[in-house]
Amino acid sequence: MPYFGMPLRRAEPADALAVARVHVRSWQQAYRGLMPGEYLDQLKPEDRAARYDFATRDPDKPHTILAVEGDQILGFVTTGPSRTGELLDHGEMYALYLDPEHWGRGFGVTLVEAGRARLAELGFLKACLWVLDGNVRAERFYLRDGWAPDGERRKETILGIEVNDCRYRREL
Repeated sequence: MPYFGMPLRRAEPADALAVARVHVRSWQQAYRGLMPGEYLDQLKPEDRAARYDFATRDPDKPHTILAVEGDQILGFVTTGPSRTGELLDHGEMYALYLDPEHWGRGFGVTLVEAGRARLAELGFLKACLWVLDGNVRAERFYLRDGWAPDGERRKETILGIEVNDCRYRREL
């Protein structure tokens, strides 16, 4: 399905390794200096791919949309119901990642719009997401898209690394 001229499609189980490659490359570039370099350098797409479940059609489970160009996966957005207790009436954008080679070309805008549209289809009127502290590029991107920090902060452990996040929210 094309979306604003960009071909998008739902992720399928066979896409797991290609999605994981994008995910790992994006983390290694975007989080350099925000997370330990030795941690980022040891990330492997094969490990990440094993964590995805692209087979489920359950609306209460994550839903991943891919931006594609031919057979190449350029990026993805994953959405679903909010995992934050006090925001159960919100949808959540769990992940938005692009291969760094495609940053700044409008694909992220297309994906965030598709993610918001998916949450609206599920009946949500509001959405939230979390941004890693210090990820200035992501902060600017989401501010331009109408998201705003709401002051909520959290510490979480991601694959053994403790990080600090800031929550953003917006109307859909």
